[in-house]
Amino acid sequence: MSARYPAHRFTVTARDPATRARTGVIETPHGRIETPAFILCATRGALKAATMQEARAIGASIVLGNTYHLMLAPGPERIARAGGFARWTGWGGPTLTDSGGFQIFSMGHGGVAAEIKGNRSSTPAPTLVRIEEAGATFRSYLDGSIRELSPETSLAFQAAIGADLVVVLDECTPFHADRDYVERALARTFRWSRRSLAAFDAAEGRGSAGPQALIGIAGGHVHEDLRRVAAEFVNGEDFFGHAIGDSLGGTRAEMHAIVAFQAPLLRPDRPIHLLGIGQIADIWHGVAQGIDSFDCVHPTRIARHGGALVRPGTEETGGRDHLNLRNARFRDDQRPIEEGCDCPACASGLSRAYLHHLLRVDELAGLLLVTRHNIRFMVRLMAEVRAAIAAGRVRETAAAWGVTLG
Repeated sequence: MSARYPAHRFTVTARDPATRARTGVIETPHGRIETPAFILCATRGALKAATMQEARAIGASIVLGNTYHLMLAPGPERIARAGGFARWTGWGGPTLTDSGGFQIFSMGHGGVAAEIKGNRSSTPAPTLVRIEEAGATFRSYLDGSIRELSPETSLAFQAAIGADLVVVLDECTPFHADRDYVERALARTFRWSRRSLAAFDAAEGRGSAGPQALIGIAGGHVHEDLRRVAAEFVNGEDFFGHAIGDSLGGTRAEMHAIVAFQAPLLRPDRPIHLLGIGQIADIWHGVAQGIDSFDCVHPTRIARHGGALVRPGTEETGGRDHLNLRNARFRDDQRPIEEGCDCPACASGLSRAYLHHLLRVDELAGLLLVTRHNIRFMVRLMAEVRAAIAAGRVRETAAAWGVTLG
């Protein structure tokens, strides 16, 4: 690995012979991460409806803090004074922060992630004031104040927050952007990435909690030639790892095709992260293309609406990857959420009927139990993914999960 990152290391430990899937280990100052890994989103410094200690106890290995939200409240300086994100939150393990750019651009283009990751077109909201070479100017959603984010301030904020893995500032282009704009935004992202590296070096690669490692972003929207150019750019810069970002198309099939095209172009000696993606089928497809880590709010977000993760593709789920336990059909269902699950809800013998009741009467216990199930489910899924790779059975195991790999 690069001399720029002496406290971090990525090692590939096994490969699946029929796909590009691989297992590995990322070593950080706060611990080891076995890959492929799923990164839980602790957006504002907390997981939704679960403590950090509970997540660690049921097997989570890394969490993500959102720079955009943390820079607005409580402010990076307060986190630095507390000893950095891992200590401040009580997590204690490996952490990653994003650059803050995704939230600025997604909120500026309609306020939802779907505008970047999907095909929703809407009138830009007033949160994004302007984008220029210096950086992005936006309005705080807390008090309406004008704020700025540049490659330099993003890296400074991430240094103060103190994550083990930090990310360059890029411009996320919405699905409806025309090719000319995408080309200009990509060129600006390249310049911002080099400025991010310079800012990282100016801080001597250290944050409030110790050494950090910088991840570069490969974008390019839906255009294969631009995705290739972006891959060549990040390969040629001294990043610790790479992340696939930007708009990933208008359909799930298009997203899978973009990942399948760009992931093999990225350097195999560096870990590859897929930004903001984490549904079960998408994980299997990403793993098959060599993706080493994923992050997504999906497990905790659906829990807030009664969604409990189960293996997809069954008649019971209607092709989705979760059950909506708020539905009336579960009011007398005495089975656990999923047979064989060892989460606190399933292992205690709690039934779908009981959880349905708690959710329908808005008892917090229902939300807490479903959230813990979903976190444990993701931990178990990734363990099974790693075992399948080690055994050379990725396609067969994915099929058993109801996912057909191309």
